[in-house]
Amino acid sequence: MRLKPARLIVAITLLLVLAGCGGGLGGSTPPDTYGLSPAPAVTGDSARNRQILISEPTALKALDSEQIVIRPSPSAIQYLADSQWSDRLPKIVQDKLVQAFENSGRVGGVGRPGEGLAIDFKIITAIRSFEIRADAGEQAVVEISAKVLNDRNGVVAATRVFRGNSSVTGTGNAAYVRALDRAFETVVADLVTWTLSRI
Repeated sequence: MRLKPARLIVAITLLLVLAGCGGGLGGSTPPDTYGLSPAPAVTGDSARNRQILISEPTALKALDSEQIVIRPSPSAIQYLADSQWSDRLPKIVQDKLVQAFENSGRVGGVGRPGEGLAIDFKIITAIRSFEIRADAGEQAVVEISAKVLNDRNGVVAATRVFRGNSSVTGTGNAAYVRALDRAFETVVADLVTWTLSRI
């Protein structure tokens, strides 16, 4: 039986509406959301007469998001399926660095821009790598460059690149995140200890 043009249009419209409703009812499963572990306890030189500012790290667009980066080859970037960070990665890194300096008990004050501290030094960082390298036997690689800037005269007092590696153990997305967490913890501990020795 052939439908008349008017009825055909009504039938197609009805099918599209029903398809839309079905998609809305089913929905997709939200991605698993991950954070990083609390900042490690770090010891080092005392700088209790110094106040420092932790700027939000800079990062290329691939890292400046909630997505978790996987590199199947040095020139290719993919993202871990069905997974995401709890916030933009630079914001998470900034928060953990603030925590690490606070937890050290070695500085007079630490804060973020806009918190009104009388700053002696700024810690300026850039996230170079924060990824799983699938072509290197599934290694988590975290690399962050840091500058200690004297806020009184604008002179860079010290600069260094910090790198942490950790093999992925186990399977599944959580195993990848655990490896990134371990690599980042190494970087944080080294960065805080080094900074305390430079201020």
